[in-house]
This record gives sequence, C-alpha cells and structure tokens, in this order.
Amino acid sequence: MPALKQLENFEYIGLAAATEREFSGADSDKVRSSELAKAETFISTHGGKIFEGYEALIHSNEVDAIYLPLPPALHYKWGEKVLENGKHLLMEKPFTTSLAETQGLLSLAEQKGLAVHENYMFLYHSQLKKVKEFIADGTLGELRLIRAAFGFPMRGKDDFRYQKAMGGGALLDCGGYPVRLALELLGETAKVTQSHLIQPEGYEVDLYGNAVLENKNGLCAQISFGMDNAYQCQLEVWGSRATLIAPRVFTAGADVVPKLILKSSNGEDVLELPKDDQFLHSIEAFYQMVRETKQGHLIQRQAEMIETINDKFYFCERFV
Repeated sequence: MPALKQLENFEYIGLAAATEREFSGADSDKVRSSELAKAETFISTHGGKIFEGYEALIHSNEVDAIYLPLPPALHYKWGEKVLENGKHLLMEKPFTTSLAETQGLLSLAEQKGLAVHENYMFLYHSQLKKVKEFIADGTLGELRLIRAAFGFPMRGKDDFRYQKAMGGGALLDCGGYPVRLALELLGETAKVTQSHLIQPEGYEVDLYGNAVLENKNGLCAQISFGMDNAYQCQLEVWGSRATLIAPRVFTAGADVVPKLILKSSNGEDVLELPKDDQFLHSIEAFYQMVRETKQGHLIQRQAEMIETINDKFYFCERFV
C-alpha cells in the first residue's frame, strides 16, 4: 500500500472481505468475523471502502485492476473470475498451484486482452540490475556456478503454508523465489536437471528442498529453500575471477540498504547500494503491461520449472 499510494497511474479504491458463502466449513462465521475485523483495520490505516464479498469487488464498475493475494489454492478460481469480468490481474506468487491452471489463466487473459503479472517483486530491485552488470562487464570472469537460497524458521501449523488444501508447501512459497531468480540469470533455456523435496512425517506438504537448473551453455544454478530452516536469503555467483554475494537478494525492502560482497584474490570488497522500493517497481511493471495489454511472458516458464521440480517428491518416515 505505501508503494501503491506513491503511483499516479493507479487509484486505490478499496478491498474485499469475503461473505459467508465464499467460505466453506463449520467455521465460516468465525472466519467471516475475522475477515471483517482485518478489513476494518486495513481501511482505518489506508482508507478506501470495504466491498461486501470478492464477487462485489470483481463486478464493480469502479475497478479496472485487482491485486489477488489469497492463499495459492484459491488463485485459479478467483483469478478466472477477475479475468472473465474484464479486470487486469496482479497475482501474488505463485501464479497458481499447477502448470495447467497457469496456462488456463494465461490463455483467458490473452483472449480478453488483459494484463497479468506475477508479483515476484525482487526482480525489480536495482540490486539485481547491479548483479547483472557485474556479470556482464567481466568483473567475475567466466561464470562457474550460481547458488541461491531462501528459507526461514517454522511458523505455526495453522499457517496456510502448511495446509495442502490451501496450496501450501515450501516449493510453492519460498522455493519459487530462487527458481525465478535462476530462470532470470540462466535465461529461458534453463531446465531442471535434478530436484528433491522433503515432506517429514506428520506434515501435509514439503518443508524443504533443493534443485539444480542448467542452461544450454552448461551453466548450473543450485537452489535451496525451506520453511523449517535457519533464515537465509542469499545469491552467490561464482566466477573464474571473483565471487559475488547478495545477502538480501529477495527481501530488501524500501528501508533496507542492500550490500553486495565481492570476493577475489585481492581480498573482499563490500559495496553499499542505494535503497530501493521493489514493490513500487513491480506495480510499475504491472502498469506497463496494462498499457500494452500484455502478459508477463515468463509466468508459464516459471510454472514449468515448479512442475518439474515437484515431480521429484520424497516422504520421510521420520524427521531427523
């Protein structure tokens, strides 16, 4: 919201609180009450109006574009309704929970002449542009290996990330970040050559995993992710001359001074970069897509990578 309010090209109208019929289960009244309380708190902070139900927001003539941040399992259902009703769609990652669903929404958006955007905001931070400059200008020499990791400590089990029915799991949540970064750095010829997901006994979803991606030139990216890990949010690019490390590659918020660490035979240099607002730039990218009525062309490639990694799934009989 702070980023959105800085942009002249969008006007914030309000948010939707689900009605009872938009929930299922015995706790629908309780959830409805909770949703309304959250919506009222949001409105008191950011202004705007509360739409009585998702359908009301989607059908409103006041609205041209919708941000959809629901749990992943709900993305296809509500994303389809958004597009069917002629609204541009800013979808929180992951775009959907399957390649088939992603293809369905992309096809619908193309038929309707609507823009869709997957909100991997880190792609729009200026630190990634600087990383690419170091790669392109030869500072690192010939690239040997890319490593990327994103993981955090375990949350409460009532969090949707631990619920299969809600589209939970480490791969769909934190795993999507290093996958998308690897695709960005390896290029569109990237393919998954190895993957491993771990679902410990007593859990409905994968808690951690890793994968190897490779492009047509043989450059590899080793990625790791997890929801039961010590916190890590790092990119490492290893070259023949030097190694570049970005310790906050995914989560450098607008108030963070990002740093790049360059290691070589000459020692170690730490470069402080300007603060930047990756959320703002992601919304700006969405606006450009709206103007050009086009889709984010790498959304399907991302879904293909995730689907391939998900084919390698392991269940652990015990958690060591």
